[in-house]
Amino acid sequence: MRELSLNIMDVAQNCITAKATLVTIIVNESDRDDYLDIYVKDNGCGMTKEQVESVTDPFYTTRTTRKVGLGIPLFKMAAEQTGGSFSIDSTVDVGTTLYAHFIKSSVDMTPLGDVNSTVKILIQCNPTLDFVFTHRTDIGEFTLDTRELREILGADVPLDTLDVLQWIDGYLKEQSNIIYGGANNEIFS
Repeated sequence: MRELSLNIMDVAQNCITAKATLVTIIVNESDRDDYLDIYVKDNGCGMTKEQVESVTDPFYTTRTTRKVGLGIPLFKMAAEQTGGSFSIDSTVDVGTTLYAHFIKSSVDMTPLGDVNSTVKILIQCNPTLDFVFTHRTDIGEFTLDTRELREILGADVPLDTLDVLQWIDGYLKEQSNIIYGGANNEIFS
């Protein structure tokens, strides 16, 4: 994939297919220490040890609509080609955690892409599910937790309403500006 945010979207869709009600996405990046780490964790149905061992094989998929599953194998390849690493930990009836470690200075580093739009689209298309998105850089961090939004908004306001989505979009842009050191300019306008 051309951007890691698209890999995140693909993995999150797998979480949703696994009947997760909570998907946690964490992006940790450091220019100082030359890494980008991505975690995607869910509370879905989980996988057996055999499924975990097979999931990085492009010719293994649980989908019935096609016989090839390239999302996770491509994500693993993207991490490893930078000199990084990739792992999946899963327990049946508990959930799955995927971890990808990238070396940012590698010539083979895939750009992160628009992870904010990925998170917003996930919330918009799955308004009954909960998402926790945390993004950390050398400068700072922020978290968007839909459970907190639900608590503030109450049960009568769905997360996929235009006003809520506009607020989410603005919040993600504002916080990204801050953690990338651009609080006084428009990096993500």
